Amino acid sequence: MKKTLLSLLLALCAWSAHAQKTEPLTLEDSASWCMVLLPDPQSYIKFDYNHPVFELMMQWIRHNRDRLDIRLVLCTGDLVEQNNRMTAPDGINGNQTSPQQWKAVSRAFGILDDAVPYILCTGNHDHGYERAENRYSQLNTYFPPERNALNARMLKGMFKNESGVETLENAWYEFDAPTGEKYLIVSLEFDARRAVVEAARELVARPEYADRRIVFLTHAYMRSMTSDNKRLVKNNYGIEDKTCGEALWRELIEPCPNASMVFCGHVVGDMSHRGHVGFRTDPNAAGRPVHQMEFNAQAEGGGWHGNGGDGWLRVLEFKPDGKTVTVHTFSPLFGISPSTADLAIRKEPYDHFSFELY
Repeated sequence: MKKTLLSLLLALCAWSAHAQKTEPLTLEDSASWCMVLLPDPQSYIKFDYNHPVFELMMQWIRHNRDRLDIRLVLCTGDLVEQNNRMTAPDGINGNQTSPQQWKAVSRAFGILDDAVPYILCTGNHDHGYERAENRYSQLNTYFPPERNALNARMLKGMFKNESGVETLENAWYEFDAPTGEKYLIVSLEFDARRAVVEAARELVARPEYADRRIVFLTHAYMRSMTSDNKRLVKNNYGIEDKTCGEALWRELIEPCPNASMVFCGHVVGDMSHRGHVGFRTDPNAAGRPVHQMEFNAQAEGGGWHGNGGDGWLRVLEFKPDGKTVTVHTFSPLFGISPSTADLAIRKEPYDHFSFELY
């Protein structure tokens, strides 16, 4: 009997140690809630053999929804590598046609449908033929507004795309945190058109949003820390009616008295971790801090034609004080195995840090 009890105890200890190794990410405060930031998926999606890595990231989010109290997922755009290419690429920059890519990214987000709400924005690769030769996007075909019931509950409106159709390319959502804070999240198309910027200015100035923290999600906005976190001044793509990062700050974000956070992707400064991330804080017109974060991972894990990004995502932990946010940079790909779990959390000051909201 004693032998049996000892064996059970040893097995339990072994299981406990295994569980700790395979779930390396824990919250600093058990009363916190979380938002997950997904970097550009395009390099996972353009190769069929990389699809499981992105799907693993989605499964990890769903599996840890309750443990980490994950309330929302934001994705920085470039859902695909080529928006409207009917023939397969050369096998170097992908091996999937555009329909295959859109179906793959749609399938991956389907893991979150009716389990976790998510908000998307479009990147340059989600428009045109390969990358923003024009404004046409297949986003609405694969991500209609009613697709995820949890998204639909938060969705409060959409602006018209260039073809005059209301789509999620430009949309706004109301999100109420479990700690009581209220947010308005505005998702904007790649290098938003002037009409969209003007409409967004009117939106965030509405009296009913005066008590909400405003969060802007857009694809291309600022550079990485290897380029001093500078906001983008121009993008060299075929579209002409566009508002780049610095202009977007000056015309929309800075004048907004309750602008609080900006999230973007797009940029890879170099192949290092530092080349994929950026962060800066500037005061808005009311003197309140606006925290601006660039996060991408597409050249991690083997460069532009590697595994898509080594599974890196960011978990933003919102503390119960209602103002402190701690950033965790984590890879479910590394975290899934005890043999690589010690690589799953990045500890550098630019990957693990905190900031305070007004």
